[in-house]
Amino acid sequence: MPVPTPLQRAPDSLSSGRNVFLKREDEHELGAFKWRGALPALEKYRLSGATGVVTASTGNHGAATAWAARRVGLAAAVFAPENASGAKLELIGKHGAELHRSGRDLDEAKLEAAALAARRGLPFFEDGAEPAQYAGYGEIAAEVLEQAGGKPAAILVPVGNGALIGGIGEVIRRRSPGTRVLGVAATEAPVMALSFEAGRPVACGRMATFADGLAVRIAIPYAVDVMRRVVDGMFLVSEREIAEAIAACASAGLRVEGAAAAAIAAIPRAPDDGPVVAIVTGRNIDEEIYRRALSSPETFGP
Repeated sequence: MPVPTPLQRAPDSLSSGRNVFLKREDEHELGAFKWRGALPALEKYRLSGATGVVTASTGNHGAATAWAARRVGLAAAVFAPENASGAKLELIGKHGAELHRSGRDLDEAKLEAAALAARRGLPFFEDGAEPAQYAGYGEIAAEVLEQAGGKPAAILVPVGNGALIGGIGEVIRRRSPGTRVLGVAATEAPVMALSFEAGRPVACGRMATFADGLAVRIAIPYAVDVMRRVVDGMFLVSEREIAEAIAACASAGLRVEGAAAAAIAAIPRAPDDGPVVAIVTGRNIDEEIYRRALSSPETFGP
């Protein structure tokens, strides 16, 4: 388990002429950052007397929950939407979770997961609503500040449910208040960006991104509240921009999934007044989508 994960200078082909560093959360054995939130959350449940947990996930969170459950001695049941990534479902199964396929999207899968948790008398571990996750994700920011040898001008963070940027932002606000914390969401899954701008959770029926780590349709109130306090701004990137960033990363020798590529896609919009750190959240992407992004990113839309 490589902790801390590396902080590496971005290849020139990805930096858009800026001083950019990549925080390589993809180098963890699970291929994504989610273990950092799952492990302290499940330890908290274990100490409270739980024998298991139920959660819902598009993939990486579910795999991290299964991985962490084995380590703390809990059973785990994971609900994934019917269109969930095959690569990520394979990871969930590999780590021994009870896997259920249910719902058209993550939010429908959550309803089924919460119902099973209630029937079994187990905690429902809602990704993004558990405060222990935020402290775990804050460790990413702490590592960046230690590894960078100085305070970055900005950090670009992919935004799905908002927990990652919330945890990073809380640490940055305490330890490097001059660093701007900038979120990157998908244009086709804008609910967290819209909620951040409104200062409260807003309704949004639009969710059609292939970047499953960003595919949130219903805002989590706790995450929105934290974001209001610690986030400086939000960018939206299109499906084509995400696909083009996947292809650019591949040309530079990096395999990334859609959520990670979103941060790369936003680099040209980042401030150009000092070092910028982009959080590379994960590498778990279905091969078919990956190959399509490499060969024909224009097919993902305008």
